[in-house]
Amino acid sequence: MKRLIILLLIGTNAVLSEAQSLTQRIDSVMQLAYQRGIYNGNILVAKGGNIIYRHSLGFANGNKTTPLHDSLRFDIGSVSKEFNGAGIMILKEKGKLSLDDPLSLYFPEFPNWARQVKIRHLINYTSGIPLPPSTVGDTDSALYNYLRSVKELALAPGTGYIYNHANVYLQMRIIEKVSKNSYAQFLAKNIFEPAGMSHTVVDYPVGSPGMAQAFDNNGQNTPYGQVMSGWVRLPIDDLYKWTQALEHYRILSEKSLAELAVNFPGGESSLGSTGFENGKLIWHQHQGSNSNYEATIYSWLPDSITIVMMTNNQQMKVLPLKTALMNVLQNKPVIVPKKSFYLEIREKMLTSADSGLAYYHELKAYHQDKYDFSFEIGDLISTGKYVGRRAHYDDAIRIYRLAAELPARAGDKSYAYELIGQAFQSKNDKEQALLNYKKALEIDPENKNAAGMIEALRP
Repeated sequence: MKRLIILLLIGTNAVLSEAQSLTQRIDSVMQLAYQRGIYNGNILVAKGGNIIYRHSLGFANGNKTTPLHDSLRFDIGSVSKEFNGAGIMILKEKGKLSLDDPLSLYFPEFPNWARQVKIRHLINYTSGIPLPPSTVGDTDSALYNYLRSVKELALAPGTGYIYNHANVYLQMRIIEKVSKNSYAQFLAKNIFEPAGMSHTVVDYPVGSPGMAQAFDNNGQNTPYGQVMSGWVRLPIDDLYKWTQALEHYRILSEKSLAELAVNFPGGESSLGSTGFENGKLIWHQHQGSNSNYEATIYSWLPDSITIVMMTNNQQMKVLPLKTALMNVLQNKPVIVPKKSFYLEIREKMLTSADSGLAYYHELKAYHQDKYDFSFEIGDLISTGKYVGRRAHYDDAIRIYRLAAELPARAGDKSYAYELIGQAFQSKNDKEQALLNYKKALEIDPENKNAAGMIEALRP
C-alpha cells in the first residue's frame, strides 16, 4: 500500500500519492499557494546536487502585464548581508584584518566608543551602536554623520543584540578600506566570479528592465525605500549558486564559516540561522525582505536539499512554504499556509490603532478560514515593529502588550516585553524601559538581550 501525503485545502482534502513525481507534488503545493494569493515569485528546489524544480508563478509587475521568468533579478533584503559578512572573513583569511580589530583602527575620527567595538561585534549585531532616530536618513552619508555624532553606546559590545544597518554599513566600508576596491568590485572578484554568479550585481537599479518590480496587494508598484548602498540583486539561479559555494566551502573555510555563523542568543548572525553537529554545518536558513521584496534560502545538508524562494509581492509566507516543501520532500503531511493577517492590518494600525485593533479582532472572530492565526503573537509583534519603526511608539507598546497577553511560549512573551522596553527607551523613558526588560527576563531567564539592556540602564 502506498503511503499518502495529505495536502490540506480550505474546506476539502486532496490526496497526493507517491505515484506522482516529486516535481508534481512540489508544483501542487506552489500552485495552491499562488491561488491563495500567498506567493508570486520564482522558486528553485534542489536535491542531491540536482535542481528538481524551478518555476515562476505570477507576474513581474503590479499591473500584471508581464509574467515572471527565472532570469529576472530580485532584491533579497537581509539575505544580502551574507555577502558583507563573507567579505570580512575573506579578508581575515588573507591576513588583512582581525576580528578583534577595534572600529577606531579604521575610523579614528569616531568618538571614544569606537575603541570598544570590534569587527566581530559588527558581524553578529552586538556592537551596541544605538539605532538611529527616525529623523536620520538611511543614506551612506547620513549614517556616517550619525555615527560621528553618537555620544555613547546603547549597551556594552557583546552583551546584547541590536539589528542595526549601521553594522552592515561599517562592514562594507572596512572592506573598501582594507581591499582598496569598491564594495561592488570586491564582491565581484572574490565571491561572484568564484561562485559562478555571472548575473549578480550590487545596487542594480530596481527600475531596470531586468528587475522584477515589487508590488502590493492592490496591484500598485512599490517605491523602493532602502537608500543605503551595497544591496545585492540577482536571479534565482545565482542565489542557489551562492548557497552551494558557501556551504561547500568554496568561498570560506569551515573554520571561517563557523565563526561567521556565531550569533548572540535569540539573534541572527550574518548568515541568518544555522545548525552545526560536531563542527559540521547541518542546516542554514535566512529570510530577508525590503519594500515588498522577500527571499529565503534553506539548506538541509544531510539530504543535500536546498530551497530558494524570491517574491516581488511580500506575503510573509516564504518560511511556512519552505516547511510545507520540506514535508513534501520527506513524505510528511503538508499544510499550505493561509494569508497573513499582519499584512492585512498593518497599514490600518498605522493610520489608527483603534480602528486597526478593531479590524484585527474582526478577522480573528470571523475570518480564520482565510487568515492564518497559527503564530498570532508573532504577527502582532511584527505589527508593533512596523508602527514602531515609524516612531508610533505608544501604538507599538499597545500592540506588544496585546501580544504578551496571548497564550504563547515563554520566549515569545519575553520578546514582546523586551520590545516594550525598547519602545519606552525610544521615548527616553528609562524607568519604564527597565521595568519591562526586567519583566522579559523574569518570564525567560535565558533572554540575554534583556539582561544586557538591564545592565546598560541600571543606575
